[in-house]
Amino acid sequence: MTVSVPLREQVAALLRAGLQQAQASGALPHFDIPDPVPVEQSRYEAHGDYASPVCMGLAKVLRRAPLQIAQVVAQHIPPADFIAQIEVASPGYLNFTLSTAWVAQQTPVILAASESWGNVTLGSGKRVQVEFVSANPTGPITIGSARNAVIGDTLAAVLEAAGYAVEREYYVNDAGSKVRNFGASIFARYAGLFGVDVPFPEPGYPGAYVTDLAQRARDEFGDRYLTLERDAAVRALGEWGIARILDGIRDDLAQLRVHFDNWFSERSLYESGLFDTMMEKLRAGGYIVEYDDAVWFRHPDLEKDAVLIRSPRVVPNPEDRPTYLASDIPYLWNKIVERGFDKAIYVWGADHHGDVPRVQAAAKALGVDVNRLVFILYQMVTLLRGGQEVRMSKSSGEFVTLRELVDEVGPDPIRFMMLTRTVDVTLDFDLDLAVEQSDRNPVYYVQYAHTRIAGVLRKAAEEGCDLEALGDPTLLTHPSELALIRKMLALPEVITLAANSMAPHYLTFYATELAALFHAFYRDCRIVSTAPEDAALTQARLMLARAAKHVLARVLHLMGMDAPERM
Repeated sequence: MTVSVPLREQVAALLRAGLQQAQASGALPHFDIPDPVPVEQSRYEAHGDYASPVCMGLAKVLRRAPLQIAQVVAQHIPPADFIAQIEVASPGYLNFTLSTAWVAQQTPVILAASESWGNVTLGSGKRVQVEFVSANPTGPITIGSARNAVIGDTLAAVLEAAGYAVEREYYVNDAGSKVRNFGASIFARYAGLFGVDVPFPEPGYPGAYVTDLAQRARDEFGDRYLTLERDAAVRALGEWGIARILDGIRDDLAQLRVHFDNWFSERSLYESGLFDTMMEKLRAGGYIVEYDDAVWFRHPDLEKDAVLIRSPRVVPNPEDRPTYLASDIPYLWNKIVERGFDKAIYVWGADHHGDVPRVQAAAKALGVDVNRLVFILYQMVTLLRGGQEVRMSKSSGEFVTLRELVDEVGPDPIRFMMLTRTVDVTLDFDLDLAVEQSDRNPVYYVQYAHTRIAGVLRKAAEEGCDLEALGDPTLLTHPSELALIRKMLALPEVITLAANSMAPHYLTFYATELAALFHAFYRDCRIVSTAPEDAALTQARLMLARAAKHVLARVLHLMGMDAPERM
């Protein structure tokens, strides 16, 4: 597997060497060199490819003008084959311009790396768990959970590309009152099929899918559950119904190309005794208080106590009294201490923002490093058709399921469009745009670039070109060729950025820009020419096209999407 060093890191290393040389020569006094040395991509082509403001940050330490410091540092930066020019710019920037000859020479390197291009060693094999979706197994997956699924699955793929050992986990909420209410909902519909009037529970699950489950139970079990004691029947139907819903969730997520390494049962936290152990630890540390017939978690980081075990006056059934926080506490211990993950990443809806400080406080109370817990909170999805919002209501049982969405538009538009906005903003999902085959549709635009390359290569093969032969990269001098190569060289940086910031949306931005640059290359440069005098240039451009095809496919696959050969 090919592993790349992001160009930004290579420039930073070169700049660090220059700072060290300047100190060693006496041109600059000793000082602590910043770690990391700040380097950023230049916003304007006239300022080169990369820029560093490090000298401005050193002005106060060295008591010199940043421009003067930059001039000294520039003279001590060692030569490098990938840098053509280092420029000092006011008020103290150091601008680095890549060598166009070196850029062109990277085309066969990218091509040889194939779909491993962009892999970096950021994670150094550290074990990371990404827990996502985890929707209550009391109903089908909806489009809101679809955003969770795409964010979590794509982030897991990015972290794997960044060198982490990643495990994907679905936390199954199969304990507590929701299971009982779900079972009671099925039982009420089930009994009604036999002419027995059973009041529907409040709160319950009124969706048509509950009636479908009741009919399945009747067909499979007959009137067996009418002969059982009511609580036993409700419990049995609840467990059976959750198993059926989970089967459907697995199938629906598979249609979206989302798979999990582990399905973790909330109930196991209680059956294993871990919940009791955690309560004892918290009680011994003085973090448990009892009043109003309830058990509370108290921590100085929290403005008010958080209930762990509800009062029997409020919730009569003991199994229903533990809150979500009561389960979250042993679950975090299980992740970090028992299973030893270096980081545990939670992908939660923004409505859980109040739960984050409580889980963090619990981690501190248990002596777990809170920095090993990462919370990604995403906003809701608004579904649009004909420019109008498609209304949904969970309370009435009316909602758009993931399966319905996949059947209508396919997995690729869902995955791409769910990543087109940062997680902290509401996402409008335009159904009409998702199925439109035009440049307005972002996923079509990107996938068409891959398809266009495949078409070029098929035509070249038909005309007798050797697609396996490497061309002469020194012939790639056109601005559109070099711009495309530069963008391909940026993929290791994009993966590093997305992994560091836990923000997979950077992939859609990159994919769109890469597709645009290929389309520009296709427009500006004739790739296949039958003229004998153009044979060498044709071979070089075919090599570039093949490299671009690999990189486009890599990005699409990281996002869990197809890289089609034909459209």
